[in-house]
Amino acid sequence: MSANTPEMLDAWRMVAARRSFEGRLPLSSMTRLQGLLNDTDGEARYTIEFDRDALQVPYVELRIDAQLPLVCQRSLQRFLLPVSLVQRLGLVRDEADEAALPPDYEALLVPEDGMLHPADLVEDELVLAVPVVPVNPESDAVARDWPAQEEELAKANPFAALASLKKN
Repeated sequence: MSANTPEMLDAWRMVAARRSFEGRLPLSSMTRLQGLLNDTDGEARYTIEFDRDALQVPYVELRIDAQLPLVCQRSLQRFLLPVSLVQRLGLVRDEADEAALPPDYEALLVPEDGMLHPADLVEDELVLAVPVVPVNPESDAVARDWPAQEEELAKANPFAALASLKKN
C-alpha cells in the first residue's frame, strides 16, 4: 500500500475531518482476488474520500483504476480487463441503518471500534468487478449454427410409442 495511506483508518474521524487518501496497491497483495486472476502482475490505483452528503449521511467514496489479468473463456488467452469504477459506500453502525441510506449508496457496516482497512475496501470492489465469465471484448464472437446431424434426424422419436397408447 502507498506510504501516505495508513493501514487502518478510523472511519468516523476521517468523515469529521473530510480526509482523502490516494495510493497504489499491488495485485499480488490481494489474496482474495488472486484466485480470480491469471497472474498478479500489475497494481490498482485508488482514491478514498471520506465526507458527508447534503443529507448528512457519512460516506466513503472509492475511485479505483486497474488492469486485471484474466483468461478469456472464449479463446483461453490472457487479456487485461480495464476496471475504472467509482463506488460510494454509506457508513452504517448497524444493519438496521441501511434502510435510511439513499438509493445509490451501498452500505458499509463499520465495526464497533470504527476502524477500516483501506486495502480491504479496494480488494472488495475489485473482486466484485471481475466478471463471472471473463471474455476478451476483442476476441472473435462464436456465431456458428449447430444443425442436427442426419443420423440424429433419422432416429425414431422415443416418445412415438407413447402417442399410440394415448389413441387407445
